[in-house]
Amino acid sequence: MTTSKLDPKVDEFLSETKKWKAEFEKLRTIALDCELTEGFKWMHPCYTFENKNIVLIHGFKEYCAVLFHKGALLKDTLGILVQQTENVQSARQIRFTNVDEILEKESILKDYIFEAIEVEKAGLEVKRKNEFSIPEELEMKFDEMPDFQAAFEALTPGRQRAYILYFSKAKQAKTRESRIEKYKQRILNGKGLNDCTCGLSKKQPNCDGSHKYIQ
Repeated sequence: MTTSKLDPKVDEFLSETKKWKAEFEKLRTIALDCELTEGFKWMHPCYTFENKNIVLIHGFKEYCAVLFHKGALLKDTLGILVQQTENVQSARQIRFTNVDEILEKESILKDYIFEAIEVEKAGLEVKRKNEFSIPEELEMKFDEMPDFQAAFEALTPGRQRAYILYFSKAKQAKTRESRIEKYKQRILNGKGLNDCTCGLSKKQPNCDGSHKYIQ
């Protein structure tokens, strides 16, 4: 592993990590062995190729995982990619519960990473089922917070669409992340982007629009 490629933010993340520390370090080595560029996005180590996201390393209570941002486009001949929920259209995970599992699948994992790089080189995109595209930052937040995803999916289709369009309008990833974070609690409270504190949309006739919006 070439030390010049190491991101200080990832070093800090690993130094503060208690669970999955050894697993994260091994996965980091594998990603860097594949000549990916190390960065830190969505509060986790993220690895890119020519500024395109390839894989993210993250951990949960029962497993840690390598998340392929366009995993749906990989052939997955071994059937090891996991779609975390049916609403995650692009990302796929390879999950691990210990270092030994990572060592056993090291060559396989590298093959999948190299295939993911080729997907980016070819400029391939995931065909979305929805008429609008869920921004990657929102998918990452879903992956990080299942409760948040459940709350979002409980919203009416119109409310979901309003949020997605608003988040997607931001040109920069940092702005999209900021907007999602700002409206996270509103979504958890079951409120739409244009809902007043009365619970109605300002556009509905029974609401006069005079109520304060939930921030």
